[in-house]
Order: sequence, then structure tokens, then C-alpha cells
Amino acid sequence: MDVIAANITAAIDAINDVVWGYVLIYGLLAVGAYFSIRLRFLQLFKFGEFIRSVTRTPEKDSHGITPIQALTTSLASRVGTGNIAGVAVAVYTGGPGALFWMWVVAFLGMATAYAESTLAQLYKVSDHDGLYRGGPAFYITRGLNAPWAGALFSIILLVVFGLVFNAVQANAIAESLNESFQLDRIQIGVGVAILSALVIFGGIRNIARVAEVVVPFMAVAYLGVALWVMVANIDRVPAVIGLIIKSAFGFEQAAGGVMGSMAAAMLNGVKRGLFSNEAGMGSAPNIAAVAIPSPHHPSSQGFVQALGVFIDTILICTATGVMILMSDALQPGSGVTGTVLTQHAMAYHIGDHGKDFVALAVFFFAFTSIIGNYSYAEGALTYLKIDNKVNLVLLRSMVLVFIVWGAYEAITTVFDAADAMMGIMAIINLVAIVMLSGLVVKLTRDYFEQLKHGDPRFKLSDYPELKGQIEEDIWK
Repeated sequence: MDVIAANITAAIDAINDVVWGYVLIYGLLAVGAYFSIRLRFLQLFKFGEFIRSVTRTPEKDSHGITPIQALTTSLASRVGTGNIAGVAVAVYTGGPGALFWMWVVAFLGMATAYAESTLAQLYKVSDHDGLYRGGPAFYITRGLNAPWAGALFSIILLVVFGLVFNAVQANAIAESLNESFQLDRIQIGVGVAILSALVIFGGIRNIARVAEVVVPFMAVAYLGVALWVMVANIDRVPAVIGLIIKSAFGFEQAAGGVMGSMAAAMLNGVKRGLFSNEAGMGSAPNIAAVAIPSPHHPSSQGFVQALGVFIDTILICTATGVMILMSDALQPGSGVTGTVLTQHAMAYHIGDHGKDFVALAVFFFAFTSIIGNYSYAEGALTYLKIDNKVNLVLLRSMVLVFIVWGAYEAITTVFDAADAMMGIMAIINLVAIVMLSGLVVKLTRDYFEQLKHGDPRFKLSDYPELKGQIEEDIWK
């Protein structure tokens, strides 16, 4: 049995080395660059529309959630332990320059996030309760006539985001609260499961309402502390920015992490950035499809989710990285990394209570990730046409079991297998959005052309190629 287990572990590691070490890192960057060029760098020149897409008065529609609820729910999933532990690992192993490459990933990823979420909006459907549903599985099936790929995508999404990644988040909560407050891990797991049950048993709309309150609170509190740190150390900000840029290109190797080279900075920054903002993974489009577009055009929800990438990486990940670099906590070769490194950095800036603050931040970030991840799993059930009440209760119950299990014991092989499965899911999504890129470009040009004369409105008559592919009643 030990030999079999070792072989399975080796096979999973080999898959992850290929998928994450080569295919996805370069593939996601390439797709992000491809959409940035084809969409004329809208993430730079049309950024104002990203803001307007969430501040407009929502259109009246009882079948979906508001754009701001869609943004906060996607942020609930995006903003997790990767923003605290992941950034610390990237800076420790790749040096300060890893933060620069996280910015690059976010910049390119905003275009990818826009494309996938625009398509999710366009191809959304109404479920048996009249609620909007959609995501990559739907545009893969309807737009590319590949139901087998849509089904594979949904099954992986259901297992990875609905169950395994929620165990990962619960493990992070248990680890941080146990470290700071010496709380029992099982009790923590049960407590998190109870809180999660109160939210997820209320369905998508309840998740959106909770996210709309909790996510802005946690993000503003964390960014507020980071801003205070920067103001208190304003004289050091130029030097830190210079260090990040020089280290990114290998000019400041002595201040780097274990490896300290440009290659290490790029590899760690890109990988951790992709894990954090999820652009191109095909996860956020599942909630983007549930939103009521405002104005009534698929592109409007693309802007909302592109803004989510900006908030996740450019704002929150940067806050963590800068606080670490402004402290004396980063010591190459010390072995102090992850959440502990961020806690030490926060303690340097605001005293011993800094560790407790980080522990609470991990709790809020990871807890909202749990409910955000679950919302994606519900969408997968809808695609697979097994979203009856019995299966919904079963899924929710399994989520709670995985939360308790994850809080108590992290099984590395299971989590590594989930990474491999997520990699396959992302590859399917990337191929799909590239194949549908012509449609994304047409929708984008249509939106901005109409914007010159007022609020854009999607007109099916302008898209004869979509006849029979989308639910026409939704877009009338």
C-alpha cells in the first residue's frame, strides 16, 4: 500500500510540475497578453468603466443579484489565504521582485477575467427557480458545442472548489487561530462549519447578501492598516518600490529570498498571483452569470470581474507585500514564511496585537472564500441538471464535513490532486475563451460604440450567429 501511495503521490507531483510549472503559467500569461492586445488594453484605457459598472443604479430584475453583490461574492472567493500567506511565500522564495510579477499577472489577468465573465453573462440560463446561472460549462457547451468538456469542467469545479479548497481554507483558519489564541482545531472546525451552514443553506442570494457586507468590511480594515503603515513609514516607500523593481529583474539579489534571481522572482510572483486572483481559472464567471447586468449588456459584468482582479492583487496583495518589506521580518533562509511571516511583519508595525489582527484577517478572508467557493459549486449542479433539493442538501452537508476535516488534518496528497484537477479545469477554460475571442471583441466594440450615444443595450438582432445558442428571453 505504501508503494502504491508513493506512486500516486509521484504521479500527482509530476502532473503539477508540468501543468503549473509550464502549461498554465505561460498559458495564462499568453492568454492575458492576447486579450489585452485584442481588446486594446481596456484594463488601462477604459478603467473608468470598471468603476461605473458597479456604481450604476442596478436594473430591476428579480432573477439575479446586483453587480456589487456579484463583485463582492467573487472577491469572497478570490480574497483568501493567498493574499496573506501566498504573498509571504512569494516574497520569501522569490524575493521582493515577486511582487512586481504579481502586478504583471494582475494587469494581464484583468483582460482575461473580463473575457470569461462577459461570455458567462452572454450564455447564462434560468434555472428551475428562475434564478440566473452560467459559467464556463455553459459557454463551452452552447458556444463551442462541446458538452463533454462542459461536464468535465463542472465535475472538477464541484469537487475542487465545492469541497477540497474549502478544506484548505478551514485548515488555514484553524492554524492561525490555534497559533494566536491556542484554540482547539476541532472546535474551530465545528464553529466555522456552523457559521458556514447559516450562510450557504440560504442559497445564492443569501451568500451574496452576506458577501456584500463582510467583504468590504474585511478589505477596508486590512487596507486601512496597510495604508497607516505606509503613511507612518512614508520616507521608506520610494526605497521599497525601488527594491521591488530592481529585484524583479535580478539587480538586487542580495535582498531576495532563497534564490533571489529574476527567474525565481518571476516564477513565484506569477504562480502566487494566479492562485490569488483566479483570472482565467473559470471560477469567478460562475457568479458573474448570476448578476443583473447594468447596463443591459454582457460586457458590463466583464468590467465588474476585471475590477475584482485589480482589488485582489494590485490592492490587497500589494498591501501584504509592502508591509512585509517595510519590516525586519523577511530573513532569507530563516524558514519563517507564509502566514507566520505576515504575522511577524504586522507585529513589527503595530505591536504584539499585530499577530492577532492577521489571525482575524485570515479568518475573515478564508471564511468568505468558503461561501464564495460554495456558490460556484451550486452553479455546477445546475449545469449537470442535478440541482434538486436533495442534492443541494447533500452538497451543503458535504461542504460542512470537509470544513471540519480540513480544520483538523490537512492531507497534502489530496490538496495536490486538487491543484492538478484545477489546472485541467483552467486549461479547458483558456482554450474555450480563446476560441470564442472573436465574439468577445465584437461585444466589446459594440458596447463602447453604443456608449458614445447613451447606455449600451444588447440587441440579439446584431448577433445572428448566436441564434439558438443563448436564451433569447433573457436578452429581450
